[in-house]
Amino acid sequence: MTIDRAQAAAAMAEARANASPLCVKVFAYIDLIEHTVKVAKQPGFDDSSWAPLEEIIDKHTFKRVGNFREEMDWATYRAMLSQWAGTTTFWKNFRGITEAGGRVFLELEEHNTPEGGVESVVNSLSLYEFDAAGKICHLDIYLQYLPPGMEPYWN
Repeated sequence: MTIDRAQAAAAMAEARANASPLCVKVFAYIDLIEHTVKVAKQPGFDDSSWAPLEEIIDKHTFKRVGNFREEMDWATYRAMLSQWAGTTTFWKNFRGITEAGGRVFLELEEHNTPEGGVESVVNSLSLYEFDAAGKICHLDIYLQYLPPGMEPYWN
């Protein structure tokens, strides 16, 4: 079940208006991801297109842990993002954001439609950790999704 887009947009606007400095960086991160997904389909897209994102992460110590516990450094993650961005349409609904002790928890409803494919909708919780310089150094991804064709067991 998708959430109301207008409510999600209003909640995001309110959260942005009251965001702490670390939450501002997480909002910048997700905005840059969404923007770069659009740019990735244009001629001239390459790894340098991720430069604005690299300004808010520590690309030397960055580690991303995915929903299957796979670990990636920045170069590996950037390559995966580039492949994904060039082959999908992505948009999001905002659910919530919380900062606690140098970490930011972001809840989204993510919509991905691969070229020629079917839209998938996942609920995500991403945990962003920051270093002493205020750069993102660690990202954990947690997903909830319903595989295509499967009905929830509680229906």
